[in-house]
Amino acid sequence: MLTPVPDADGAPFWEYAARGELRVQTCADCDEPRFPPRPCCPHCHSFASEWRATSGRGRIWSYVVPHPPLLPDYAAHAPYVVLLVELADAPRIRLVGNLVSEPGAALGSVPPDRVRIGARVQAVFGADGLPQWVLERPGESL
Repeated sequence: MLTPVPDADGAPFWEYAARGELRVQTCADCDEPRFPPRPCCPHCHSFASEWRATSGRGRIWSYVVPHPPLLPDYAAHAPYVVLLVELADAPRIRLVGNLVSEPGAALGSVPPDRVRIGARVQAVFGADGLPQWVLERPGESL
């Protein structure tokens, strides 16, 4: 399976994720959150930044369901759901991750027909520290 290759700007994101925290880089001068991480604020051009905790809540903005042929390590898990999530407390930030039934669950643990644009999700973290998403109300009909 592919793993992230952090650069200097994004390394803190992965360090926090490994501890089970979803944080986003935020301009220390104008308070604008930004993703992907970068040295300069695109709004005020400041180089001052900090990593702020988020609630980890969001809404499904878009999704895709990959089907074979895929990279060999992923083919056995297909079909599975890959989400683009708009963060509730930073709506300009959208993060990608897999939808799973619970922390550490396998890809494909949520049937694709359960996914709806706008559904609320919560960030969770597997043993590998990768952010994943679970439905906030898994028992409800979406």
